[in-house]
Amino acid sequence: MTTALSHPHPARSGPRIGVLGSYGGFNIGDESILTCVLGCLRAHRPDAHLVVFSRNAEHTRAHHRDADEVIDWEGVSRHHVLDALSGLDLLVLGGGGTLYDGEARRYLRLVRAAQDRGVPTFAYAVGAGPLREPEDREAVRTVLTDMEEVVVRDQESRLVLEEVGLEREVTVTADPALRLRAEPFTDDMMRGEGLPLDTRLVGMSVREPGRAAEKLDEGDYHALLADVADFLVRRLDAHVVFLPMERHDVRHAHAVLSHMTAPDRGRILHGSYSPGQVLGFMHHLDLAVGMRLHFVIFAALSGVPVLPLPYSGKVFDFARRLGAPALVGVAREQAGLLLAEVDRLWDEYPQRRADLQARIRELSALAKETGVRCGALLDEIDARRADAARQVEAGPREPRAVEVGPLSA
Repeated sequence: MTTALSHPHPARSGPRIGVLGSYGGFNIGDESILTCVLGCLRAHRPDAHLVVFSRNAEHTRAHHRDADEVIDWEGVSRHHVLDALSGLDLLVLGGGGTLYDGEARRYLRLVRAAQDRGVPTFAYAVGAGPLREPEDREAVRTVLTDMEEVVVRDQESRLVLEEVGLEREVTVTADPALRLRAEPFTDDMMRGEGLPLDTRLVGMSVREPGRAAEKLDEGDYHALLADVADFLVRRLDAHVVFLPMERHDVRHAHAVLSHMTAPDRGRILHGSYSPGQVLGFMHHLDLAVGMRLHFVIFAALSGVPVLPLPYSGKVFDFARRLGAPALVGVAREQAGLLLAEVDRLWDEYPQRRADLQARIRELSALAKETGVRCGALLDEIDARRADAARQVEAGPREPRAVEVGPLSA
């Protein structure tokens, strides 16, 4: 295995900063977070050598040009990864939901390894929960205690860390993806997806049941979302577009389509797009209904009226901060309530637009604060290094002669 870049950068003289997270093309939300974290670090320290620890290094090299070096950390020699950690000046645990059962311990082993080698560590607006497994809870308590700073993306995550028993200051900001910039999604790209340019479009996001959505009944919510999609087709004379935020979402989008009475008015976005392009696509939508957190974030960033479907605390927390209507749970018996909320969202959005825009500006500013805090830590690390270098250059001090008077009897 090699860590050579396919697009080598000139040598950089600044600090070596590692970024660790669930990166490698598995989830558009995580990729948007990496884009924003790297952009923030590069803006603060243009001379930094940025090292990404990825679950699929080939994908990360191809899609993140701010990365100077990319290292696989799954299925490779542990010594190779430890050597890379040893050469860092800072390790950033990237934003996103990294601290949950079954995964927290895996990320935090690397964070602990860096700490054991004297590398400062920083939690960059991470998400936490659910955390019920003893090994993960213990890893969170011990490793986060020794981090330079712990920043989480929502109040839900802070409450989870408190419940685990973490006794230290935890700062709440907002998801790093709120700093993402849109890239064009052109009319040619729309036509390539078979999407009409002259009719209303509603975006939908569905996801698979899993640890983050363990209470979802698959058939139940497929049928519920099909009811919503059919309602929007009739109510708005719209086409419905399903946006898979990760590859498993495609199967569930097909399942919802199969329950629709108007499947001919539904499409699934099939192309491979960057996070910025997906955000650009949102500007073509008239309304959005979705389960995935970053689908909701992208819709809100684009000024699209959005109804979050909170399958977990992180989505409910963001909906609350957005001032968006949010139902508790996604169940078939809520169909009437959900359709009423969609109808109200469409009717009331013109009056709510200014409030949504103000809330998004506030959340984006909070997301920026994470980068400011990380930048301040980098400046502090630079100062420590400069002070250590001055002490080495000055050499050991000569002992100063001290006059001692006569001892009294």
